[in-house]
Amino acid sequence: MSKSKSDLLKPVVAFGAALGLVATLGTTSVAEAADKLSIALPGVPPVFSTAFIYTAKGAGFYKKYNLEVRVRPFNSGVAAAKAVVSGAVDMALSPTAPVARMVSNAGVSLVGLQGLEKPDWVIGSMDPSKNKCSDLKGQAVGVDSPRGARWINLANMVRPCKLRPDKNIKTVNLSSNVGSAMVAGQLTFGVLHLDDIPVIERESGKKVTIVAEIEKASPGTHYLMIVTTKKMITSKRDILVRATAAHIEAIRYMYDPSNTKAVAGFAKATGRKLGDAQSAVKVFTAFNYWPNGHAGLDAKRLAKTIKIQAIVGKRTKGKGGIKPNKKPVSIGDLTDSSVFADAMALVNKKK
Repeated sequence: MSKSKSDLLKPVVAFGAALGLVATLGTTSVAEAADKLSIALPGVPPVFSTAFIYTAKGAGFYKKYNLEVRVRPFNSGVAAAKAVVSGAVDMALSPTAPVARMVSNAGVSLVGLQGLEKPDWVIGSMDPSKNKCSDLKGQAVGVDSPRGARWINLANMVRPCKLRPDKNIKTVNLSSNVGSAMVAGQLTFGVLHLDDIPVIERESGKKVTIVAEIEKASPGTHYLMIVTTKKMITSKRDILVRATAAHIEAIRYMYDPSNTKAVAGFAKATGRKLGDAQSAVKVFTAFNYWPNGHAGLDAKRLAKTIKIQAIVGKRTKGKGGIKPNKKPVSIGDLTDSSVFADAMALVNKKK
């Protein structure tokens, strides 16, 4: 008996459906296989240094390395580091000085995998007549949080004129909203990032006067590190290597001028308007802010940062910095360069 055309097509249709099911299952399997990772960021909204993390997410570099990454902003980098210690998140972008202090004083197991070496901090003034370090005595200065990154760098920048935060300089804790308070006329002085200045000037219609710069007042210190715990390195090393590989590729992408607008778009979570974000990318890449092709863990900068925290501890009798009765952490214990090395090898392998 002859078969109809529809009967002849049935096996083909069934075979096609089976292939479709296999393809669907395969896609689901890949999606389910993506490893989850959480990263804490400094500032609400996050400071612009976090742009490389948002680029890794937005440009698909985390996805390339089969990672599903969730970012969580915290009021400060110190709070972000504490979240790593508590196990609330897996990694954090946190200031090096407080991390060195926490590890030295409390023996917490924070370890730096990658860093931003060059701090860009300045003290800005909305009053051009108040332009000297000594003018800060008795005045209120905007910072992030008590002994947060802005607070610590305020201390470093006013040390040459023998002033101290919360002793003869008042501090106002504003997370990453110091610039907004200066625009609103609530503060004359604030600890600022380079990208804060053009925004403040445009929105206030006033010129920001630079009172002090960290690289002049205390040159050669280390700024930020991506930190995790020793336990995470032991249990989830492969995930950390892949995340670091994503960061390496994201930063490389950011230094290509043709990607400036895209990076600015990815960084919208920082609260910057697109034009301001594009300007910030140009300013910071020219500053070599993000470590392009290296780990960003310069030993001299790290050593100086640790030394300063030890000095602060002695001067303040343990109220700040590393306590006099505690041994300052070694660079070897504070960092793990092998994760970055493996990540770079992975990036080169995927070329």
